[in-house]
Amino acid sequence: MTESEAAAHHVPARRITGVSAARTVNDPCAPTVMALLPLAQAGDRRAMNDLLHHIAPFVGRLCLSITRRHSSDATQEAMLAIYRGIRGLREPAAFYGWVRAVAVREAVRTSKRLSRETADELTELAHEGNLLAVVHISDVMDRLPDRHRQILTLRAVYGLNEQEMAATLSVSVGTVRSRLHRARRSFQDAWHQQSA
Repeated sequence: MTESEAAAHHVPARRITGVSAARTVNDPCAPTVMALLPLAQAGDRRAMNDLLHHIAPFVGRLCLSITRRHSSDATQEAMLAIYRGIRGLREPAAFYGWVRAVAVREAVRTSKRLSRETADELTELAHEGNLLAVVHISDVMDRLPDRHRQILTLRAVYGLNEQEMAATLSVSVGTVRSRLHRARRSFQDAWHQQSA
């Protein structure tokens, strides 16, 4: 393939709107995924296989951030749930938001089912060069109860608002507020114990 042919086949990444208009995902495969989606929904097995192949890394990263220890199990469960539920997705523009919600829900469910000890890593701080802070925060997060760690991860890492967290966790907004308050307090207590 010549350089001009390669350039002609290059499709730039585009932003895909998720469940909320404020939430987007940068995905260089987005045009491919959006082309495969209606075919997969119509029952085309090859399109379904290709679609799942394209989204697997995204789903894996989401599951890893919720449950490090059981991320491969959570990823498998999420991919299976996506496979089973994709025909029911009515709004293709909401695909990535729907995938995120399914992956987070399955990671939480798998984490609860397989172990009470999961771990999250806040890698965003590592990009700022503060690796020691990442290690300390990760240690504190490891000691938090699952529901506190999960709610803090959804807020701090994924930036979900209270309504989005409630929908993702299938709980009321009031429950999210309560859990978030308790999780922040629990984190502060654990942080002060570690610092002492």
